Amino acid sequence: MIDPEGSVEHKADFSLGKVVLILLAMLTLLCAFLFLAFSASEQKEDNFYAFKVVNIRGKLVSLEKYRGSVSLVVNVASECGYTDSHYKALQKLQRELGSHHFNVLAFPCNQFGQQEPNSNKEIESFARKMYGVTFPMFSKIAVKGTGANPAFKYLIESTGEEPTWNFWKYLVDPKGKVVKAWDSNVLIEEIKPYVTELVRNIILKKKDEL
Repeated sequence: MIDPEGSVEHKADFSLGKVVLILLAMLTLLCAFLFLAFSASEQKEDNFYAFKVVNIRGKLVSLEKYRGSVSLVVNVASECGYTDSHYKALQKLQRELGSHHFNVLAFPCNQFGQQEPNSNKEIESFARKMYGVTFPMFSKIAVKGTGANPAFKYLIESTGEEPTWNFWKYLVDPKGKVVKAWDSNVLIEEIKPYVTELVRNIILKKKDEL
């Protein structure tokens, strides 16, 4: 003879067991999801062109568009003692080597002596009007410290060279790997042979592929 009360108790135990199993399964899935999310966040980009940045007009853009070209990445400022000489030399280099195989990529920064205090619009206007700048410019960022832009963090980690002032220069090859870095004191004329050699290699490679 079946005890009605015992039957109810048995069913209750069975239902409780199912709930526990479901909760354990959900907890396992949650842990797996969090692990994958954490792993993804910890993954580092392995080349400069894999990053996305904001351009001088506030639009999010991918640096992927510069893959296959040589880039000279510079943290610029409008009110620095190096401003005039560097902007003139950078624009000259851009004009001579052209945008098909080479680009100066300018990132305004106000971390050094507060020498880039203006808005992005004012910075762009200054560079275009004063120096006829045609190379790509990007939104004002931090280039050092914990708040540094991820793209610049990559440059620093790749070279072991962190900017200590305005107009540091990082040379990036067509694959997005950092070749060399120079501080503010190094003239663009001294860097030009390194840039020219990389551009020359691109042109020769394209000729060989014809």
